[in-house]
Amino acid sequence: MNKKDFWGLQRSIGFEFSRYILAHPELSKKIPPNALVIFQIDDNPQFNKWALNMAKKIKEPKQPLIFIQVEKLLPDIESRLVNPRLKKVKTETVSWLKDA
Repeated sequence: MNKKDFWGLQRSIGFEFSRYILAHPELSKKIPPNALVIFQIDDNPQFNKWALNMAKKIKEPKQPLIFIQVEKLLPDIESRLVNPRLKKVKTETVSWLKDA
């Protein structure tokens, strides 16, 4: 993995963790204000080392640290839509547009 891969993984984990927090708001109460959240992934020592090095560079004095240990990140899915189809229509045939 290279630096770009690590940043992409960090972005994905951060996004997914935000979604997780929305679904489990009680967890957000355990994270102190201004905490530096550091993600660690089981079985990914390269990412974990990179994440720790990045945290060392940006940590503020007396800033609380929170480690989020993640078992794994499932593969991306492109979309949850199944077989979407486009249908072109003539504007004059759409009844709700006639009064607009």
